[in-house]
Amino acid sequence: MAKTSTPALDLNATIMLLLLAAVWGGSFFFGEIALREVPPLTITLHRVIWAVPVLALIVLFKGVAVPRSLRVWGAYLVMGALNNAIPFSLIFWGQTQIESGLASILNGTTAMFAAVVAGLLLPDEPLTAKKIIGAALGIAGVTFIMGPSALTEFNPGNLAQLAILGATLSYAFAGVWGKTALAGQPPLMNALGMLIGSTLLMIPIVLVFDGPPNLALSAGVWGALLGMAALSTALAYVLYFAVLVRAGAANLLLVTLLIPPFAIGLGVMFLGEQMGFDAWVGFAIIALGFAVTDGRLFSFLSRKPPTNAKVGQS
Repeated sequence: MAKTSTPALDLNATIMLLLLAAVWGGSFFFGEIALREVPPLTITLHRVIWAVPVLALIVLFKGVAVPRSLRVWGAYLVMGALNNAIPFSLIFWGQTQIESGLASILNGTTAMFAAVVAGLLLPDEPLTAKKIIGAALGIAGVTFIMGPSALTEFNPGNLAQLAILGATLSYAFAGVWGKTALAGQPPLMNALGMLIGSTLLMIPIVLVFDGPPNLALSAGVWGALLGMAALSTALAYVLYFAVLVRAGAANLLLVTLLIPPFAIGLGVMFLGEQMGFDAWVGFAIIALGFAVTDGRLFSFLSRKPPTNAKVGQS
Protein backbone atom coordinates (compact mmCIF):
# COMPACT_ATOMS: atom_id res chain seq x y z
CA MET A 1 0.00 0.00 0.00
CA ALA A 2 1.39 3.40 -0.99
CA LYS A 3 2.34 5.83 1.73
CA THR A 4 0.15 8.89 2.13
CA SER A 5 2.13 12.12 2.11
CA THR A 6 1.69 14.77 4.77
CA PRO A 7 -0.14 17.85 3.43
CA ALA A 8 2.00 20.94 2.99
CA LEU A 9 1.96 23.50 5.80
CA ASP A 10 1.13 26.62 3.75
CA LEU A 11 1.19 30.21 4.99
CA ASN A 12 -2.45 30.29 6.10
CA ALA A 13 -2.13 26.97 7.94
CA THR A 14 1.10 28.18 9.58
CA ILE A 15 -0.60 31.36 10.81
CA MET A 16 -3.54 29.37 12.17
CA LEU A 17 -1.16 26.90 13.85
CA LEU A 18 0.73 29.74 15.55
CA LEU A 19 -2.54 31.35 16.61
CA LEU A 20 -3.71 28.01 18.03
CA ALA A 21 -0.46 27.69 19.99
CA ALA A 22 -0.91 31.24 21.27
CA VAL A 23 -4.48 30.75 22.52
CA TRP A 24 -3.68 27.36 24.05
CA GLY A 25 -0.52 28.78 25.61
CA GLY A 26 -2.66 31.63 26.88
CA SER A 27 -4.82 29.18 28.84
CA PHE A 28 -1.92 28.65 31.28
CA PHE A 29 -1.53 32.42 31.63
CA PHE A 30 -5.28 32.95 32.12
CA GLY A 31 -5.34 30.11 34.65
CA GLU A 32 -2.59 31.73 36.69
CA ILE A 33 -4.58 34.96 36.92
CA ALA A 34 -7.88 33.21 37.70
CA LEU A 35 -6.26 31.21 40.53
CA ARG A 36 -5.82 34.45 42.48
CA GLU A 37 -9.53 34.41 43.33
CA VAL A 38 -11.04 31.13 42.05
CA PRO A 39 -10.30 27.52 43.06
CA PRO A 40 -9.15 25.05 40.36
CA LEU A 41 -12.37 23.04 39.97
CA THR A 42 -14.45 26.19 39.63
CA ILE A 43 -12.04 27.54 37.00
CA THR A 44 -12.63 24.38 34.98
CA LEU A 45 -16.38 24.94 35.20
CA HIS A 46 -16.00 28.56 34.07
CA ARG A 47 -13.81 27.48 31.17
CA VAL A 48 -16.30 24.98 29.77
CA ILE A 49 -19.64 26.57 30.65
CA TRP A 50 -18.90 29.95 29.00
CA ALA A 51 -17.38 28.26 25.95
CA VAL A 52 -20.65 26.37 25.28
CA PRO A 53 -22.74 29.33 24.00
CA VAL A 54 -19.85 30.64 21.91
CA LEU A 55 -19.29 27.31 20.17
CA ALA A 56 -23.05 26.68 19.94
CA LEU A 57 -23.45 29.89 17.92
CA ILE A 58 -20.67 28.75 15.58
CA VAL A 59 -22.28 25.32 15.15
CA LEU A 60 -25.65 26.97 14.49
CA PHE A 61 -24.13 29.44 12.00
CA LYS A 62 -22.43 26.62 10.08
CA GLY A 63 -25.60 24.53 10.04
CA VAL A 64 -23.97 21.52 11.70
CA ALA A 65 -26.50 18.78 12.52
CA VAL A 66 -27.10 18.08 16.21
CA PRO A 67 -27.24 14.33 16.92
CA ARG A 68 -30.28 12.87 18.67
CA SER A 69 -28.78 9.52 19.57
CA LEU A 70 -28.40 8.84 23.31
CA ARG A 71 -25.35 6.71 22.49
CA VAL A 72 -23.62 9.71 20.91
CA TRP A 73 -24.46 11.99 23.83
CA GLY A 74 -23.21 9.34 26.23
CA ALA A 75 -19.96 9.30 24.26
CA TYR A 76 -19.82 13.11 24.55
CA LEU A 77 -20.15 12.78 28.32
CA VAL A 78 -17.15 10.42 28.48
CA MET A 79 -15.20 12.61 26.06
CA GLY A 80 -16.00 15.66 28.19
CA ALA A 81 -14.55 13.91 31.22
CA LEU A 82 -11.38 12.71 29.48
CA ASN A 83 -10.63 15.75 27.36
CA ASN A 84 -11.91 18.61 29.54
CA ALA A 85 -13.06 17.95 33.10
CA ILE A 86 -10.18 15.74 34.28
CA PRO A 87 -7.19 17.34 32.52
CA PHE A 88 -8.29 20.96 33.02
CA SER A 89 -8.85 20.36 36.74
CA LEU A 90 -5.48 18.63 37.15
CA ILE A 91 -3.64 21.35 35.27
CA PHE A 92 -5.24 24.19 37.22
CA TRP A 93 -4.54 22.44 40.51
CA GLY A 94 -0.95 21.86 39.37
CA GLN A 95 -0.62 25.58 38.68
CA THR A 96 -1.32 26.31 42.34
CA GLN A 97 2.13 24.83 43.03
CA ILE A 98 4.21 25.46 39.89
CA GLU A 99 4.61 28.22 37.30
CA SER A 100 2.39 28.39 34.23
CA GLY A 101 5.41 28.04 31.90
CA LEU A 102 6.58 24.87 33.61
CA ALA A 103 3.05 23.45 33.46
CA SER A 104 3.01 24.07 29.70
CA ILE A 105 6.36 22.31 29.27
CA LEU A 106 5.10 19.22 31.10
CA ASN A 107 1.93 19.38 29.03
CA GLY A 108 4.20 19.05 25.99
CA THR A 109 4.51 15.31 26.67
CA THR A 110 0.91 14.85 25.48
CA ALA A 111 1.85 13.89 21.91
CA MET A 112 4.30 11.17 22.98
CA PHE A 113 1.99 9.60 25.55
CA ALA A 114 -0.92 9.78 23.12
CA ALA A 115 1.12 7.88 20.52
CA VAL A 116 1.90 5.11 23.02
CA VAL A 117 -1.69 4.82 24.31
CA ALA A 118 -3.01 4.72 20.74
CA GLY A 119 -0.38 2.10 19.88
CA LEU A 120 -1.53 -0.08 22.75
CA LEU A 121 -5.28 0.28 22.18
CA LEU A 122 -5.81 0.91 18.45
CA PRO A 123 -4.96 -1.88 15.98
CA ASP A 124 -4.52 0.59 13.09
CA GLU A 125 -1.89 2.59 15.04
CA PRO A 126 0.65 -0.08 16.07
CA LEU A 127 3.18 0.56 18.80
CA THR A 128 6.55 1.21 17.16
CA ALA A 129 10.09 1.65 18.39
CA LYS A 130 9.87 5.38 17.58
CA LYS A 131 6.83 5.79 19.82
CA ILE A 132 8.46 3.91 22.69
CA ILE A 133 11.74 5.84 22.42
CA GLY A 134 9.86 9.15 22.11
CA ALA A 135 7.82 8.42 25.25
CA ALA A 136 10.98 7.34 27.10
CA LEU A 137 12.63 10.65 26.20
CA GLY A 138 9.52 12.50 27.35
CA ILE A 139 9.70 10.73 30.71
CA ALA A 140 13.44 11.49 30.87
CA GLY A 141 12.74 15.18 30.31
CA VAL A 142 10.12 15.21 33.06
CA THR A 143 12.49 13.33 35.38
CA PHE A 144 15.22 15.90 34.75
CA ILE A 145 12.81 18.73 35.56
CA MET A 146 11.60 17.09 38.78
CA GLY A 147 15.13 16.24 39.90
CA PRO A 148 16.47 13.44 42.12
CA SER A 149 14.75 14.87 45.20
CA ALA A 150 11.45 13.56 43.80
CA LEU A 151 12.57 10.06 44.82
CA THR A 152 13.75 10.95 48.30
CA GLU A 153 11.44 13.62 49.70
CA PHE A 154 7.86 14.85 49.44
CA ASN A 155 7.46 18.09 47.54
CA PRO A 156 4.09 19.65 46.65
CA GLY A 157 5.70 20.93 43.44
CA ASN A 158 6.56 17.39 42.38
CA LEU A 159 3.00 16.29 43.12
CA ALA A 160 1.77 19.15 40.96
CA GLN A 161 4.03 18.03 38.12
CA LEU A 162 2.62 14.52 38.41
CA ALA A 163 -0.87 16.05 38.20
CA ILE A 164 0.07 17.68 34.88
CA LEU A 165 1.30 14.30 33.62
CA GLY A 166 -2.01 12.80 34.71
CA ALA A 167 -3.71 15.41 32.53
CA THR A 168 -1.60 14.42 29.52
CA LEU A 169 -2.56 10.77 30.00
CA SER A 170 -6.22 11.77 30.17
CA TYR A 171 -5.79 13.63 26.86
CA ALA A 172 -4.20 10.49 25.41
CA PHE A 173 -7.16 8.30 26.36
CA ALA A 174 -9.52 11.01 25.06
CA GLY A 175 -7.88 10.72 21.65
CA VAL A 176 -8.49 6.98 21.56
CA TRP A 177 -12.07 7.36 22.79
CA GLY A 178 -12.86 10.06 20.25
CA LYS A 179 -11.52 7.99 17.39
CA THR A 180 -13.51 4.90 18.34
CA ALA A 181 -16.75 6.29 19.85
CA LEU A 182 -17.24 9.48 17.83
CA ALA A 183 -16.06 8.42 14.37
CA GLY A 184 -18.23 9.93 11.66
CA GLN A 185 -19.65 12.72 13.81
CA PRO A 186 -19.10 16.36 12.72
CA PRO A 187 -15.88 17.61 14.39
CA LEU A 188 -17.33 20.92 15.60
CA MET A 189 -20.35 19.10 17.03
CA ASN A 190 -17.95 16.77 18.84
CA ALA A 191 -16.27 19.80 20.40
CA LEU A 192 -19.61 21.31 21.45
CA GLY A 193 -20.91 17.96 22.69
CA MET A 194 -17.94 17.29 24.93
CA LEU A 195 -18.08 20.83 26.33
CA ILE A 196 -21.74 20.28 27.22
CA GLY A 197 -20.80 16.90 28.72
CA SER A 198 -17.97 18.36 30.80
CA THR A 199 -20.23 21.20 31.98
CA LEU A 200 -22.83 18.70 33.19
CA LEU A 201 -20.08 16.80 35.03
CA MET A 202 -18.44 19.83 36.61
CA ILE A 203 -21.57 21.52 38.00
CA PRO A 204 -22.26 18.92 40.75
CA ILE A 205 -18.53 18.42 41.40
CA VAL A 206 -18.01 22.14 41.99
CA LEU A 207 -21.12 22.43 44.18
CA VAL A 208 -19.91 19.55 46.36
CA PHE A 209 -16.23 20.50 46.69
CA ASP A 210 -16.13 24.29 46.19
CA GLY A 211 -19.68 25.37 46.87
CA PRO A 212 -21.67 27.81 44.72
CA PRO A 213 -19.29 29.85 42.56
CA ASN A 214 -18.53 33.37 43.75
CA LEU A 215 -19.39 35.78 40.93
CA ALA A 216 -18.11 38.88 42.76
CA LEU A 217 -14.70 38.71 41.10
CA SER A 218 -12.31 41.42 39.96
CA ALA A 219 -12.41 42.62 36.36
CA GLY A 220 -9.00 41.05 35.68
CA VAL A 221 -10.10 37.61 36.86
CA TRP A 222 -13.36 37.81 34.89
CA GLY A 223 -11.32 38.79 31.85
CA ALA A 224 -9.08 35.77 32.37
CA LEU A 225 -12.03 33.39 32.77
CA LEU A 226 -13.87 34.69 29.71
CA GLY A 227 -10.66 34.82 27.67
CA MET A 228 -9.96 31.23 28.61
CA ALA A 229 -13.46 30.17 27.57
CA ALA A 230 -13.82 32.20 24.37
CA LEU A 231 -10.23 32.15 23.11
CA SER A 232 -8.43 29.17 24.66
CA THR A 233 -11.42 26.84 24.32
CA ALA A 234 -14.08 27.84 21.75
CA LEU A 235 -11.77 29.59 19.26
CA ALA A 236 -9.08 26.97 19.88
CA TYR A 237 -11.38 24.16 18.76
CA VAL A 238 -12.34 26.06 15.60
CA LEU A 239 -8.65 26.61 14.78
CA TYR A 240 -7.80 23.01 15.69
CA PHE A 241 -10.20 21.52 13.16
CA ALA A 242 -9.33 24.15 10.53
CA VAL A 243 -5.62 23.25 10.74
CA LEU A 244 -6.48 19.54 10.81
CA VAL A 245 -8.43 19.81 7.54
CA ARG A 246 -5.91 22.12 5.86
CA ALA A 247 -2.58 20.64 6.99
CA GLY A 248 -3.29 17.19 8.43
CA ALA A 249 -2.81 15.57 11.82
CA ALA A 250 0.99 15.28 11.53
CA ASN A 251 1.45 19.04 11.09
CA LEU A 252 -1.15 19.74 13.76
CA LEU A 253 1.00 17.88 16.30
CA LEU A 254 3.61 20.61 15.94
CA VAL A 255 1.43 22.78 18.17
CA THR A 256 2.68 20.65 21.09
CA LEU A 257 6.11 22.28 20.85
CA LEU A 258 4.79 25.76 20.07
CA ILE A 259 2.57 26.11 23.16
CA PRO A 260 5.36 26.37 25.82
CA PRO A 261 7.16 29.36 24.23
CA PHE A 262 3.89 31.34 24.23
CA ALA A 263 3.01 30.29 27.79
CA ILE A 264 6.53 31.00 29.06
CA GLY A 265 6.64 34.35 27.26
CA LEU A 266 3.35 35.48 28.79
CA GLY A 267 4.45 34.28 32.23
CA VAL A 268 7.76 36.14 32.03
CA MET A 269 6.30 39.39 30.65
CA PHE A 270 3.19 39.70 32.80
CA LEU A 271 3.58 37.39 35.82
CA GLY A 272 7.27 37.81 36.62
CA GLU A 273 7.94 34.08 36.23
CA GLN A 274 11.41 32.72 35.50
CA MET A 275 12.21 29.30 34.09
CA GLY A 276 15.23 27.60 35.63
CA PHE A 277 17.99 25.87 33.69
CA ASP A 278 16.58 22.43 34.52
CA ALA A 279 13.21 23.38 33.00
CA TRP A 280 14.85 24.43 29.72
CA VAL A 281 16.96 21.26 29.54
CA GLY A 282 13.89 19.19 30.32
CA PHE A 283 11.98 20.97 27.56
CA ALA A 284 14.82 20.24 25.11
CA ILE A 285 14.68 16.52 26.01
CA ILE A 286 10.88 16.49 25.64
CA ALA A 287 11.22 18.24 22.27
CA LEU A 288 13.69 15.57 21.18
CA GLY A 289 11.18 12.93 22.27
CA PHE A 290 8.54 14.60 20.12
CA ALA A 291 10.91 14.69 17.15
CA VAL A 292 11.58 10.97 17.51
CA THR A 293 7.87 10.17 17.78
CA ASP A 294 7.01 12.37 14.82
CA GLY A 295 9.90 11.00 12.76
CA ARG A 296 9.88 13.57 9.97
CA LEU A 297 12.95 15.50 11.13
CA PHE A 298 15.13 12.40 11.23
CA SER A 299 13.74 11.20 7.89
CA PHE A 300 14.68 14.55 6.37
CA LEU A 301 18.18 14.50 7.87
CA SER A 302 18.80 10.93 6.70
CA ARG A 303 17.89 11.62 3.08
CA LYS A 304 20.77 11.31 0.69
CA PRO A 305 21.19 14.14 -1.80
CA PRO A 306 20.37 13.07 -5.37
CA THR A 307 23.42 12.00 -7.35
CA ASN A 308 24.01 13.33 -10.83
CA ALA A 309 25.47 10.69 -13.12
CA LYS A 310 26.62 13.35 -15.59
CA VAL A 311 28.74 15.40 -13.21
CA GLY A 312 31.80 16.67 -15.04
CA GLN A 313 30.30 16.19 -18.50
CA SER A 314 29.51 19.12 -20.77
